[in-house]
Amino acid sequence: MRLLERSVYTGPNLYSARPMIRLRLDLGALEDWPTNRLPGFDDALLRVLPGVAAHGCSYRTPGGLVRRMQEGTWLGHVIEHVALELQTLAGARVSRGKTRSVNRQPGVYDILYCYADKVSGLAAGRAAIALVDALLPDDLRGTTGLERLGDTIGHDALNVDAIVSALRTLVTKNGLGPSTRAIVDEARRRGIPALRLDEASLVQLGYGSRQRRIRASVTDATSLIGAELAGNKAAAKALMEEAGLPVPSGRVVRTFDEALAAARQLRWRVVVKPLNGNHGRGVTTGVRDAASLEAAFAIARQLSRSVIVECELPGNDHRILVVGGQVIAVTERVPAQVTGDGHHTVSALIDAVNADPRRGTGHENVLTRIKVDDTVRTLLDQQRLGLDSIPPVGRLVRLRGTANLSTGGTAIDRTDTIHPDNAAIAVQAAAIVGLDVAGIDMLSADIGQSVRETGGGIVEVNAAPGLRMHLQPSEGTPRDVARPIVASLFPPRSRSRIPIFAITGTNGKSTTARMVARILSEAGYRVGLTSTSGVYINGRLQVAADASGPRSARMVLRNPTVDAAVLEAARGGILREGLGFDRCDVGAVLNISADHLGQKGIDTVEDLARVKSIVTESVGRRGSAVLNADDRLTRAMARHAGGRLVWFSAGADTTANELVRRHIADGGMAVVEEDGDVVLYRNGRTVVVPTIDVPATLGGAADFNVWNALAATAMTAAFGIATETIALALRTFTTSFEESPGRLNMLDVRGVRVIVDYAHNPAALMALGRLVQRLRIDDCRTFGMVSIPGDRRDCDLIEMGALAADIFDEIMFREAPDGRGRPAGSINALMSHGALSTGKAADCVHRLASEEDATDECLRRARPGDLVVLMPTDIDGIWHRLVGFAEASAPGEDDAGPAAIRTLEAVDG
Repeated sequence: MRLLERSVYTGPNLYSARPMIRLRLDLGALEDWPTNRLPGFDDALLRVLPGVAAHGCSYRTPGGLVRRMQEGTWLGHVIEHVALELQTLAGARVSRGKTRSVNRQPGVYDILYCYADKVSGLAAGRAAIALVDALLPDDLRGTTGLERLGDTIGHDALNVDAIVSALRTLVTKNGLGPSTRAIVDEARRRGIPALRLDEASLVQLGYGSRQRRIRASVTDATSLIGAELAGNKAAAKALMEEAGLPVPSGRVVRTFDEALAAARQLRWRVVVKPLNGNHGRGVTTGVRDAASLEAAFAIARQLSRSVIVECELPGNDHRILVVGGQVIAVTERVPAQVTGDGHHTVSALIDAVNADPRRGTGHENVLTRIKVDDTVRTLLDQQRLGLDSIPPVGRLVRLRGTANLSTGGTAIDRTDTIHPDNAAIAVQAAAIVGLDVAGIDMLSADIGQSVRETGGGIVEVNAAPGLRMHLQPSEGTPRDVARPIVASLFPPRSRSRIPIFAITGTNGKSTTARMVARILSEAGYRVGLTSTSGVYINGRLQVAADASGPRSARMVLRNPTVDAAVLEAARGGILREGLGFDRCDVGAVLNISADHLGQKGIDTVEDLARVKSIVTESVGRRGSAVLNADDRLTRAMARHAGGRLVWFSAGADTTANELVRRHIADGGMAVVEEDGDVVLYRNGRTVVVPTIDVPATLGGAADFNVWNALAATAMTAAFGIATETIALALRTFTTSFEESPGRLNMLDVRGVRVIVDYAHNPAALMALGRLVQRLRIDDCRTFGMVSIPGDRRDCDLIEMGALAADIFDEIMFREAPDGRGRPAGSINALMSHGALSTGKAADCVHRLASEEDATDECLRRARPGDLVVLMPTDIDGIWHRLVGFAEASAPGEDDAGPAAIRTLEAVDG
């Protein structure tokens, strides 16, 4: 087997609407060895990984995978199930996968499976391939390319226990903690998107300006003052005492002598704890004499310079969870303890308790393992025991004075039995300290009776309370405490999402996206825009880069100042990671033509259309899918598009005209060009704006911008923007460099009209050619600087040359700055071949080394009244070069142009 490539999809992708990992595997000779031709393979797999016996597979019933293996299935399919099972055993909740053969590549399969996090998911894939390979006969074994999946998890391929242990470590390290995970799961159940913002537990719920943030049970509504007060136990207790709530008497001390004086004043049986500790760390209960006080003081001082000495209230430890002023859950916490059996030492009894599979090393499991430390030894000493002591049958050995789960305690749900007085006291305590989510620690002999009658009271108020004791108590009813937390962040009728407008296609994406952004801005939205020229926030350039991928989309969706997102979705990003969002409100596909073919398995325009269609398939149920009725391949996408279908059309295609006519007659929505007007059909006919009034169309001459205006109108009208707002925005939208860099920018340079446009494929060049023909007047000569990225097919480069020959009087072919694997000069050679094959005169075809040289040569040859079209890669650099030329004084008659210009003779040789 040979691993060819891998991808980690974070959003809807070519293979699934879910985030998945894809491994492309070449089975090689194993293509001829399905599982039913491998005697004993299924039994061997079940011996090392018995859990796969429960996998339903396509039969959707336990045993389905085993049945498939007995009937005969490919090893790639088995690897998919093994990767899922290994993750499940490691604690990741994943269950979905699929394996598909790759078109035109016999024996090559795409293995896809869900993952909890990228690191553990890839490690599981590596382990799955190695495990399946290890089960094969010796003459069929051997894999290559596993280094693509990162470092090995370092264990024998068939040592499943060791593999799962290593994976569990990765899942714990890279996954969310139980409190955060519960809130995220609840948010997603409500359809609220969740984005992880760091490697810890900082999570964004919702998009843009409607987002909220959490870290475990701390929310963005949690008061900093409240959290600081909760951390200062003495200050919090003083506030509660002044409010009349039952709290223990005590003092803050800094020396042992002060602690001794306080204990004597409080008449002993005191609790000693750090002033600002948490999770029960450093707390010693039941202190009765000076010797135990000295030991307890030393433990507390390790965590805090100031120490609290306070009366020990009677009763059992209870945690009361208060959210938004209401008691949500109550748990009685039992301190870590063991029971003697007359045979085993205390140490052995602790080991037996820790062997419970529900116990983990941190907070990832329902319970936490008991850790032997100075506090445990001190408490054992008070009971006149040691770790080597053998307690008699039935003797209860206390290991902790506090009942925190993080120190090995257990939890019993008491939510249904709490007395109303105790609940009211807890609610007041949370309010007094100032916490929206609070864990109130109350000591009570019976939580079902008022502490004002039985004694007891509040010993602590905690910010960031752990939720796992309520979610999965050791005894009693689990409580869905995440639901009220999410409800407090997103109350009824509040929204978690901002509108997302996603745009894809071969050409016109950037201009259409900018038009949509302008319309939304006019409607009062603060817009986040991604495009090939950068990320823009409310009209200001935030990041200058090719920002048409999922990473840039997430940058916008994470920005809390953004009310609406307009996202250009290019082919490369979709293939690499999928979309940067789970669904959009309006998705548009503008057109499909040959570009980037022969890359990443996309060999035909039909393949390309399948990639682009992901955008409209990801439209939400109440959203709108906007499609170009004039394009054959986009018309075909209507069948699988999500939401309501909206067509746009320039009316040049007979099939499109009939399709749109029927759609309108059936009550559908469409935007068309009729008699030079942009017309909206929605419950009647509305003229939005004459195309001649849209500056970007150059009086209607730039037909590609007419299409873009139609698409932008359709997208925003479908969302409900008023037609008057759309018209105003389109009337003021220009193709200036400042507003739309590299998209039909025009400049007068010493009487020469210069157009700068990033036409990087044949379809774009043809559209630009139509405009050039319309702009030609009298004896105007045309000069074109032409190139194409080097990763396109030879035939695409030749076609670009042929098209340029038909459009321009003189052509300056130039090499791309990055040949993308092609040797220097080869791009120019192929384009020149295309131009010359049309019969273009050789002295009109020139090859230059760079776009700077080509730009200079165009300007050197052009005379006032001529037209120069530049198609640069470095748009900013070339534009500022032109501005510099324009601002310079006019050259004399004999001036050949800028001094930096090299002659054609030197360049062409």
